[in-house]
Amino acid sequence: MGHRALVAYERTDGQYTLHYSHWGAANLKLKHRISAESPFGGDDTDSKWAKQLLAELADGLEADAVDGYLADEDRPSTVVEPKPRATGLTLDEIVADHLDYLHHEAFFVVSTTFEVTAYRTLWFGLQYDSETVEQGETVGNGALATVRWYDGEPVGDGHLQGQFAALKDVVGDMLDKGVFTPSTARQYLKRKLAERVRDQQELLIPTGESPFEKASLNHS
Repeated sequence: MGHRALVAYERTDGQYTLHYSHWGAANLKLKHRISAESPFGGDDTDSKWAKQLLAELADGLEADAVDGYLADEDRPSTVVEPKPRATGLTLDEIVADHLDYLHHEAFFVVSTTFEVTAYRTLWFGLQYDSETVEQGETVGNGALATVRWYDGEPVGDGHLQGQFAALKDVVGDMLDKGVFTPSTARQYLKRKLAERVRDQQELLIPTGESPFEKASLNHS
């Protein structure tokens, strides 16, 4: 199945190119594999083609013009697919319209100076937690949470995911008992998640209006 992730690279105009990584979410290690020397990850530490391609993308190169950079059969493999899924997007558009909170396990944002922020995805769908919910939207339906890092390792990542799974189980039961409506269930999920994250992490939740609701603004 892989550990699928999306990666957004900042452009010089403040918009982003969106790329896919099949294994990038594994232990969030992609955060440390993306660098100026190896923009798309991988073991090639002198990837001139990748640096040139990313520079062109940062200046507005479209996705359909990328194939010429990828024609070399000897090109080393990378962790992130060099050809973008889309270009010229805002972060708001990515998290609301492109990020699948069930199937993408992580999301990485790479600045023009190669500062990499890793987010864990938390899906709000309750179809596996409630007998009364048949299907839940996956795109745009969830939250993004940063994790704390110590000595290059994510701290508390698994704990947060476990807490969130337990929270969804409780909310699913409350839905089945008629205590919650789908709307109040979502609001409860958001509120309790924000309480558990508190000021230790950054929590981003796309909304239907202003795309990001920032439950916590403290980066760690």
